[in-house]
Amino acid sequence: MSIPFVRDMEVDYDTMTPLSPLVRRVIARNPGPFTFHGTGTYIIGHGHVAIIDPGPDDEAHIDALLNAVRGETVTHILVTHTHRDHSPAAASIKESTGAPTFAFAAHGGERSAVGVEEGADFDFQPDQKMSNGDRVSGPDWTIAAVHTPGHTANHLCFDLNEEATLFSGDHVMGWSTTVIAPPDGSMADYLASLRKLLERDDHLFRPTHGPAITDPKPLVRAYLDHRAQRTAQVQQCLDSGGNNIDEIVKSIYADHDPRLHRAAAHSILAHLIAMIDDGSVRCDDTQPELESRFQSAN
Repeated sequence: MSIPFVRDMEVDYDTMTPLSPLVRRVIARNPGPFTFHGTGTYIIGHGHVAIIDPGPDDEAHIDALLNAVRGETVTHILVTHTHRDHSPAAASIKESTGAPTFAFAAHGGERSAVGVEEGADFDFQPDQKMSNGDRVSGPDWTIAAVHTPGHTANHLCFDLNEEATLFSGDHVMGWSTTVIAPPDGSMADYLASLRKLLERDDHLFRPTHGPAITDPKPLVRAYLDHRAQRTAQVQQCLDSGGNNIDEIVKSIYADHDPRLHRAAAHSILAHLIAMIDDGSVRCDDTQPELESRFQSAN
């Protein structure tokens, strides 16, 4: 099974790039193994605009973003989720523009999880909470929230009605799979959120990292197939006598960048928790952790 990754894109850091009649983007200079070329902050509309995922607390990126909207009124700052490559710049943008911030909720994970991916932003508190289906609008745009928990419990995608475009945050990224790190991340929720997207008719996905996804449904199906394959691989490892996450990661991710193994361990834990819930795996610990021991229930 092969995922049809989409990785080709031109990158011009700290510069505003028009992408469509209603969408512009400024990319932060924070490339890395979890951010690809960097955080893509989106500007929606003209005159009265919304900003999606203001990005990291990086002065050059914040200045570039403010320059991009100079002469316009920022009416909404929308945050897909509270990781430090997505939400910290909201404070500076709000201070400079007076625009309120919108998100599903503050970060609900544990501080012990900091260091997975780019780490959690525990300082961010939305001015207004958005639930699934809630809408905000400007003169030429309408955006609806789509709650997609899994990567984080508070993850939202944003639907730009006028262009049938979904800003998919880290829920679906064309260049890579998504890390699911318990306890804030949930594999069961993530799979349900992927299936939720298959019921939609979005023509285009714009993830926060990487290029646009022009044929979303085959990619979403491939991600579901990939997770099913991972579950089967985990089960095979357990059936072969492996009983800890370190052994499973070394077996399944032998050919992957070692820098990703820690994140992979958290995703394997998420798979195992889902497998415990469906009865195919046992664990003596009430709350399974990275150091727990697991057994096949077969």
